[in-house]
Amino acid sequence: MASKIASNRTRPLAAALLVALALPGFAMAQTAKEVELEARVAELEKMVQQLVSQQSQHQVQITEVRSAQVTAPATAASATAGGKPAIQASSILPGGNPGTRFSYGGFIKLDASVTRTNDGDIADGSVGRTFYLPKTIPVGNGHSKESGTDTDMGAQYSRFWFAADTDLDSGDKLRGYLEFDLFGGGSTAFTGNEIATNTYALTMRQAYVSWNGWLAGQTWSNFQDTAALPDAVDFVGPTEGTTFVRQAQVRYTRGPWSVSIENPETAITPFNGGMAQIAGDDGAVPDVIARYTAKGAWGHVGVAGLVRQLKYQNGPAGISSSATGYGVSVSGKVNLGSNDDLRYMVTAGSGIGRYLGLGLNNDAVLDATGDLENIDVVAGFAGWRHVFTPKLRGNLMVSVAQYDNPTDLTGLGITRSATSAHLNLIYSPLPKLDLGAELIWGKREIESGDSGELNRVQTHVKYSF
Repeated sequence: MASKIASNRTRPLAAALLVALALPGFAMAQTAKEVELEARVAELEKMVQQLVSQQSQHQVQITEVRSAQVTAPATAASATAGGKPAIQASSILPGGNPGTRFSYGGFIKLDASVTRTNDGDIADGSVGRTFYLPKTIPVGNGHSKESGTDTDMGAQYSRFWFAADTDLDSGDKLRGYLEFDLFGGGSTAFTGNEIATNTYALTMRQAYVSWNGWLAGQTWSNFQDTAALPDAVDFVGPTEGTTFVRQAQVRYTRGPWSVSIENPETAITPFNGGMAQIAGDDGAVPDVIARYTAKGAWGHVGVAGLVRQLKYQNGPAGISSSATGYGVSVSGKVNLGSNDDLRYMVTAGSGIGRYLGLGLNNDAVLDATGDLENIDVVAGFAGWRHVFTPKLRGNLMVSVAQYDNPTDLTGLGITRSATSAHLNLIYSPLPKLDLGAELIWGKREIESGDSGELNRVQTHVKYSF
């Protein structure tokens, strides 16, 4: 169009020049000067045509650029729609290593439960109200009139995580990982309660860096086998029989072997203190843990061993004592076909109470002079999982923990045993969306022979992303 308009403009211009030059000598033969003028007119017309051509090319280039700007985002989107992009074009983390992949995930989870206890109420605001925590089962209240039924709802166990993975030139992988949930409490009387806002604080679960078999930071203890945990609706499920600790550590893994040194902490029962607890952070030697794991199409089995120092110091009283704790755990998962599997864990030891049952009992007890004496324990669980259809699965779990307390030191108010049974169904109507319901029965017995029971219906709606 631009070329046509320019051409139309040049024709009258050239004609006018020719008429102006030719009229005086129209009837006369051309002179040498007239020939020269015609040549100059032809040259001028050629220059005008060149200018018009350049303008047309410029307009075409502008149109192509604008078209590319409009179609580029769609083209880029279609290039990655068919598959996963290899590496981000620009780093989400400006300070990250070149070629680092960033990922994010987690889940949103609503828990709702109805709980009944037969020997007193679980305290309001206690974590024992929102998930199964056997040490919170009331015992020794003589079937108090405070017993009753409580309904609780919350979304604080929702979780999210970040990861940054880098493929190094050496072929090794460097990873940084952060994981959080909202299990922390609120900071004021107007937040973190069920009166108004139900606000909860951010809680760090894991924070570590790993490279070439090495790991440094906070994560699950090497003494714990997370791959053996049952498919529970409750936060843990068979809590009393489960090793369950996250803590700071340095770990090295090579093939099926892993060895770690982990943060030392001693949970102590005061002399004649029953269920009271002293948190002792006086140890100079880290907990040392080794694990061997064998894997196959049949499932996996792991064996872990733990050696640790128990330490208690009371400066003003001039007391300092220590003892040695040790334990062994065997756990795993056995595939019983395409629709069934069996998960299990058995742990035994002396002075390892804080590693089991979310602190159901302590590591050791103080005698009258301030010396430590270990508390022995045997605990475990078994869980059967069955997949009825691609959208429906169910689990049956039983769990038990038995402690050998030196009652002349602990008194009779300390936990002697805890037992629970769990039965659930989990339905997934949409991908990554779970609707679950679980029946829980739990019992805690103390050394006096008194016991308390818990009956609960636990439900959840969980969307993973």
